[in-house]
Amino acid sequence: MPRLGKIYDIEIEVISKPKAEYNTDEYFELDLPLAPAVMVGDEIVTEGADVPQYDIEATICRHLNLPFPEKKEKGLLGKVFKK
Repeated sequence: MPRLGKIYDIEIEVISKPKAEYNTDEYFELDLPLAPAVMVGDEIVTEGADVPQYDIEATICRHLNLPFPEKKEKGLLGKVFKK
């Protein structure tokens, strides 16, 4: 995530707490997503699961009115079958 703050003109805030703190009444009152989560502005990109980096970058670009990043093919098969 910090690398994306160097690529795009955005502020990255990482919040890390013990898992038990995310299950308190006080946390639920904040109306924040379940951890792990990624938010861009007020938009929840993912909640309670991992998310591909491309999805995060695409959401950032949409919020900044930038063109979407190029989707990169993964691994050897992606290189072999690249059109």
